[in-house]
Amino acid sequence: QVKLAESGGGSVQAGGSLRLSCITLGGTYRGNCRGWFRQASGKGREAVAGIYTGGPVNVGGPSIFYDDSVKGRVTISQDSATNTVYLQMNSLKPEDTAMYYCAAGSWIGDFCDPMSGGWGPGTQVTVSS
Repeated sequence: QVKLAESGGGSVQAGGSLRLSCITLGGTYRGNCRGWFRQASGKGREAVAGIYTGGPVNVGGPSIFYDDSVKGRVTISQDSATNTVYLQMNSLKPEDTAMYYCAAGSWIGDFCDPMSGGWGPGTQVTVSS
């Protein structure tokens, strides 16, 4: 298992920005990627973005993933020195309202596949119109 902690959520108006953080606090196996997922009230969990963390680049393939719903508005990045992955979200829309979760997992193709026991507790993002 891996221990993750998210922060940075909050309430903003449409068009605003938030930067979510996911810090790795510990764990015996930490995976080679981090993914951001979200779950709106009454809906299933969906992938938002992912980043390969197993090295400088993922040789032979992409190192970053964005869902079409957030492309152009969201940037995922990592700070290896602090074991932190960030999700910069701009031009937020009411439909971005959800609980956002960070997950550790295995990078498969162009996606971070979460591993069992690899989820953080989440941080709430609320966007008002």
